[in-house]
Amino acid sequence: MVKQLSELKSALNKPKRVDEIFDEQIEMAMHEHRRSNRDLFMSAVSAGLEIGFTVFLMAAVYTKFHGLVNPSILDVLLAISYPLGFIFVVIGRSELFTEHTTLAVLPVLNKDATIKSLLVLWLVIYAGNLLGGYIFSAIMAIIPERLGAVEVGSFESLAFSLIDHPWYIITGSAILAGWLMGLLSWLVTASQETISRILIIALITTVIGIGGLHHCIVGSIEVFTAALTSKSVGMGEYLHVQIWSTLGNIIGGVVFVAFAKFSHVRYNEKRG
Repeated sequence: MVKQLSELKSALNKPKRVDEIFDEQIEMAMHEHRRSNRDLFMSAVSAGLEIGFTVFLMAAVYTKFHGLVNPSILDVLLAISYPLGFIFVVIGRSELFTEHTTLAVLPVLNKDATIKSLLVLWLVIYAGNLLGGYIFSAIMAIIPERLGAVEVGSFESLAFSLIDHPWYIITGSAILAGWLMGLLSWLVTASQETISRILIIALITTVIGIGGLHHCIVGSIEVFTAALTSKSVGMGEYLHVQIWSTLGNIIGGVVFVAFAKFSHVRYNEKRG
């Protein structure tokens, strides 16, 4: 009995091989490809709502510390706040579009799913994430200020850090964010304990936050909330950020993670 427990503990502590991670990702992705659009959509709406707490915490931190600490320190505090919603979403297994820019592509590359299935899955999850985010933005535009937790000007300040860039800068920034989110999906699968997964989520999303990179779902909530609460931000600015950040996130997840990991696994299989 002791020997069996020791072997089990050793197996759990042993790092997963790259082909094991790949197979798990394929299995998880195929589960999502087979789910009904209704289930996917409701899970995606839930993710859009949950990830809104990242924006709430960032706005609250900005409200409490703006003007009281050095701007560089404030940037670090905001970055530390960034992972909250991602932890809710990833550990809670809600459907987030930027995870699926990598995860859902792998079965297509492996010829287990079709491009049509991929596009439908992307569209359903993206729409659900945005709807959940819009609902959260509407709540944020009313309740936090009434409670004294957030000043509406904080939404405008957070949004301007995303808006005030040309399209190619937003796209490049979003490519980096999509790349990191694809790696997050891969590394969470590679991890075997919840604590390890939380640490990975916190580390990677803090990098997105400290770098001011464009994430199409978090950014949607930030800019849309500002559009609801500020005359300085309109739908033109929202669409400018949303279109280019979405494109960049897709490129980052598909090209730099899905294609790269797929090629790596297939190369190892051929060598083996």
